[in-house]
Amino acid sequence: MRKILLLSGFFVLAFSAFSQEPVYKGNYELAARFSPEKMRKMVFSTSVNPHWMKKSDRFWYEYETSEGKNWYVVDPVRKSKTELFDRDKLAAEITKAVKDPYDGQHLKLDDLKLMDDENTIRFKVKSTADVLKSDWDEIKAKNKNAKDSLEKKTHTFLYTISNQTLTEVETEKDPKRLSWANISPDSSKVVYGKNYNLYWMDKENFLKAVKDEKDSTIVENQLTTDGEKDYEYGWGGRGDDNVEEEKKKDDRKRVGLLWSTDSKQFVMTRSDSREVKDLWVIHNTRDPRPTLETYKYAMPGEKEQPQSELLHFSFESMELNKLPVSTFKDQTISLWSITPAANTRDDDFRPATWLGDLDEFYFALTSRDLKKVDVVRWNLTTNEKEVLIEERSNTYIDFDKLELVGNDMIWWSERDGWAHLYLYGKDGSMKRQLTSGPYHVSGTARVDEKNRKVYFVANGREKGEDPYYEHLYSVSLDGGAVSLLNSGDFTHDISINDNASYFVDTYSRVNTTPVSVLKDRSGNKVMDLETTDLSQLFAAGYQFPEPFKFKADDGITDLYGVMYKPFDFDSTRKYPIIEYVYPGPQTEAVNKAFGSRLDRTDRLAQFGFVVITLGNRGGHPARSKWYHNYGYGDLRDYGLADKKAAIEQLADKYDYIDRNKVGIHGHSGGGFMSTAAMLVYPDVFKVAVSSAGNHENNIYNRWWSEKHHGVKEQISPKGDTTFVYQIEKNPDLAKNLKGRLMLSTGGVDNNVHPANTIRMAEALIKAGKRFDFVMLPGQRHGYGNMTEYFFWRMGDYFVQHLLGDNTPPPVDMIEMQRDKPLTK
Repeated sequence: MRKILLLSGFFVLAFSAFSQEPVYKGNYELAARFSPEKMRKMVFSTSVNPHWMKKSDRFWYEYETSEGKNWYVVDPVRKSKTELFDRDKLAAEITKAVKDPYDGQHLKLDDLKLMDDENTIRFKVKSTADVLKSDWDEIKAKNKNAKDSLEKKTHTFLYTISNQTLTEVETEKDPKRLSWANISPDSSKVVYGKNYNLYWMDKENFLKAVKDEKDSTIVENQLTTDGEKDYEYGWGGRGDDNVEEEKKKDDRKRVGLLWSTDSKQFVMTRSDSREVKDLWVIHNTRDPRPTLETYKYAMPGEKEQPQSELLHFSFESMELNKLPVSTFKDQTISLWSITPAANTRDDDFRPATWLGDLDEFYFALTSRDLKKVDVVRWNLTTNEKEVLIEERSNTYIDFDKLELVGNDMIWWSERDGWAHLYLYGKDGSMKRQLTSGPYHVSGTARVDEKNRKVYFVANGREKGEDPYYEHLYSVSLDGGAVSLLNSGDFTHDISINDNASYFVDTYSRVNTTPVSVLKDRSGNKVMDLETTDLSQLFAAGYQFPEPFKFKADDGITDLYGVMYKPFDFDSTRKYPIIEYVYPGPQTEAVNKAFGSRLDRTDRLAQFGFVVITLGNRGGHPARSKWYHNYGYGDLRDYGLADKKAAIEQLADKYDYIDRNKVGIHGHSGGGFMSTAAMLVYPDVFKVAVSSAGNHENNIYNRWWSEKHHGVKEQISPKGDTTFVYQIEKNPDLAKNLKGRLMLSTGGVDNNVHPANTIRMAEALIKAGKRFDFVMLPGQRHGYGNMTEYFFWRMGDYFVQHLLGDNTPPPVDMIEMQRDKPLTK
């Protein structure tokens, strides 16, 4: 019924039966309460990271709670957990030595290592005393105008655990400064790249470089002379602008090679990218003037692609040979290394050695369309290629590293539609399938060669659980039943020691507190270790999200998601709903374990929304190959129907969800997907914030685009091979936009190039559409130090267009600024 009232000479219409829904203000205060800066002060350690010892099954770990940091040593045999040291006594000893006050609760020990005697720890602390920078001469040589010559003094200590004595030792130069050095297993040789070519030096000269890289007496041995830009030995300068690249052109650079265990040989790949076309980003904010960054970037369907070579070098013959392994056009070569030991001390020298022995090494060859993979052994005795396993598929093939076990090989394959382990003889004959059934093996965790048993991580095997929850299993290489080693309706993260006698198991769900326990090789619990301290998080008002299950658009496939509600949730209200999306296919943006990164889910909900993350067919590799490959050939649209189905089913089930106020947000592939959702289902999705999206996958990188969408290999009657790539793009549908869309990109994104977003903007302008555009200057793909700024811009956008709160927020982002000390 409509009433007409006379007020001060004006007619006002008051609606009773047709009154408008209330407009709720965006709750900026609640969102600000859980900023990343505040979260660092409320959530500390969430898992136990064991440092396994070499001489026993013992391990030590560091763990932080709201009471400070503690260090423990665990003896599984004795079932004991004791403090690695008395932190109060150690703090007192450090105070005496450094002359700065320390106490046990606030003890900060940098680079803590347990030494080989397992009775001594080494660590560093910084004092307030100023000293001349150890590399000041080098800094001045590079920049004559440099003025900041002082730094805080770093003290290095050895602490003997048995008699509780502290000894200060000389602080050594940070070895990370020599990251260019690829050191042989026996430490006698160092190989590196320089001026596009391959060099090596002996140990004596390398030690000179450790002291002073500019030492003119260093003897360098040049191995090659044919290196040139974009056909270099080693890695190029990706990530540097042209000015930086010119400055660094004479620097030593790391070469990704693999050594033989006797240090007398190495193998490596070399890539010829000279014909690959250039791409550019402009660093507009560089001082004093903008600079250009030029890099090679292969796009899908292009003829010009990097050409890979496999090289072998022998120090005995001093010969570098290019090995004849060409099998597929534009093939990829994947060299495999030996998995490092779990009980290697953190600062131990760990050279990368090839998988195999002194007479052979293993690698994979992959066709450009990824439908053919050969597992290959190179025989150094006969100088021949030996193809051991051939994988073939009508869609792309994923594979994992080969494992060698004596005279056997373990190979991971999805050939029967599910990811499983297969046992082969070293001659390439298949002996047996080790695992089978409708579940996914994600890979081997440890191989116990002595007991002929493989420990592996898998998901989807346990009935009644979310199929993404991971568990540890074991199976005999001689066949037999699979054994579950960490039961419980959680997802489990494990760290297993070298002889597979014990493992640390940290388990949680998105709605439970993480717990860490120690178990033996049979899965029996040895002892409890830690429970994450979330006391301050809960005191701030945090509430766990809610996992849910729904049906895909086909009405058959079970899909899984997580719902995040405002912590002041009122079930009598109607809430707009926002989907945070990532389409995959290499992953899904659906958390399975508790995590303390809340920005795009928990914290976004606090403005006054229900936020959901959810899977879609084709969105994750950890289910069946059918599920994973569902979007093959339809990379733009394959996940959208399932995202729409989730909104419909949740709105039918819960009265507090407003099906007419649907938002969507995603980054990278999610930026691409969120915009596509607005264009394919414009009457369902009303507001989108799309960041760093690959809106035109024809200009995104070849490896991702051709793999997940597919590229067609065509062979002419003459035998010439070409590749054809065709894909639907978001700009093709710009005319369909009805809702509110914010596009965003980083100004120097060299992963998903800004052209993706700019082309989308151009299409919208030509279609006569209103939209918003946010450029983040100087930022790469992840937005770096502007991530927080972007969060608040996203919050503003959804508050205005979904909540209907059109009160302009202040220009100053007080939620960001008030926590920063004003020092100027």
